[in-house]
Amino acid sequence: MKKIKLHTKIFLGLIVGIIAGIVFGEKVLIIEPIGTVFLHLITMIVVPLVFVSLMLGTASLGDVRKLGRIGAKTAVYFVITTIIAIIIGLALANVVQPGKGLSADVQDQLYKNYEARAQAGLKHMEEKPSLIEVIVNIIPENPIRAFIDGNMLQIIFMALLFGVVLTLIKKDKSKPIITFLDGLNDVFIQVVHIVMKLAPYGVLALSAAVVGQFGTDILITLLKYSLVVLGGLLLYTVSINSLSIRLLGRMSPLRFFKAVKEAIIIAFSTSSSMATLPVAMDDVESIGVKREYSSFVIPLGATVNMDGTALYQGVSAVFIAQIYGIHLGITGQVTIVLMAVLSSIGAAGVPMAGIIALALVLKQLGIPLEGIALILGVERLLDMVRTSTNVIGNMACSVVIQQLEEKGNK
Repeated sequence: MKKIKLHTKIFLGLIVGIIAGIVFGEKVLIIEPIGTVFLHLITMIVVPLVFVSLMLGTASLGDVRKLGRIGAKTAVYFVITTIIAIIIGLALANVVQPGKGLSADVQDQLYKNYEARAQAGLKHMEEKPSLIEVIVNIIPENPIRAFIDGNMLQIIFMALLFGVVLTLIKKDKSKPIITFLDGLNDVFIQVVHIVMKLAPYGVLALSAAVVGQFGTDILITLLKYSLVVLGGLLLYTVSINSLSIRLLGRMSPLRFFKAVKEAIIIAFSTSSSMATLPVAMDDVESIGVKREYSSFVIPLGATVNMDGTALYQGVSAVFIAQIYGIHLGITGQVTIVLMAVLSSIGAAGVPMAGIIALALVLKQLGIPLEGIALILGVERLLDMVRTSTNVIGNMACSVVIQQLEEKGNK
C-alpha cells in the first residue's frame, strides 16, 4: 500500500509540474534546482550500485557458461526488438508522411531558432569514436578513471570480469567477499529507497522546467511529426513489450506495468536511462525477477539498448527526407534499419546520443544534416517518452531472460 501511495505522489507531482510549466512559463525555472538535486542524488548511487550488484549477480551464477548463455540471449533479444521498433517507425512515417505540408515559413523559423543547437550536436558527432574504438575501449586502461567518468561499458566489463573470477577461486576465499558485496548491495538499495521519498518533488520540478522552457507552441507546430513519433512509441511499448512479457516471460503484462510505474515516471521525468537504473532494478525485483538477471540485463540495456531511440531515428530520418523532397526507396529504408541498430551501440555514453545517432543515419543516406534543426524544438519532450520506452524494454527483457533461463534448467 505504501508503494502505491508513492506512485500516486510521483504521478501527481508530474501533473502539477506540467500545469505549472504551462501557467508560469519560464518563471517556473526557479524551482529547477530541486529537480537537479533529486537527479544528482539518484545518479550518485548508479555507478556503485551497478558495479556491486552486477559483480554479485555474476558471482551468484556460479557458472561461466550460464553467464555466456544469458549474454547471448540478451544480445539477440535487444537486436530483434530494436529492429521491430525501427520497422514500426518507418511504417508509420511512410503511411502518414509527416514531412509533407510543413510550410516554408515554419521551416525557416525552425532553422533560425535551433540551428545553433543542431551544430552543437553535429560537433559531438565528429568527436564520437568509431564502433571499433568503442569495443576496444570497453577494457579500461585506468579502472579509477572509469568510475570517475562514469563510463558504464567499462564498469560493466570490470564487474563481469571480477564476478567471473569470484566463481573460479576457492569458495572459502570467495564467500567472505560475496557476503560483503551482498551487504553493500543492501546498503545501496536502502539509499535508493530514501532518495525516492524526494521523487514527487523532484519530478514536479523537472517536468515544470521542461514545459516552462520549451512550451507547447513548438509541439503544435510540429504536431504531425510529434504524433507519429509518440504514436509509434506507444504502439511499440504496449504491443511488442506486452507480447514479449506474455509469450516469452510468462507473466501478465498488466501485472508488469503496474509494478514498474515508478521507474516509468522517473524515466519520463529525467530522460535518463542511467538515472532510472536503481528504481528499475528494484521494481522488477518486486515481481520476482532475481538480481542475478536484472543486475546484468538492465544496466547493459541502459547502455546499448535503445528501442525508443531507434524508432525515433526512423521517423525523423523519413520526416527530414520528405521535407527536402528526397525519396527513400527500399535500400534507403534498409540502411536506416542497419544504421540505427549499429548506432545504438556506437553512441553509448556520448552526450546528445539520440541526435548523434540520427546524424549518423542522415549522413549515410545523404540527407542534409542541417535538417536536424527542424526537429530540435520537440527533441526534449520526445526524449522523455522514448527514454520511458527504452527503460520499459530493458525491464521486459529481464523478465524474458529469467523465464528462458529458468525454463531451460527444468
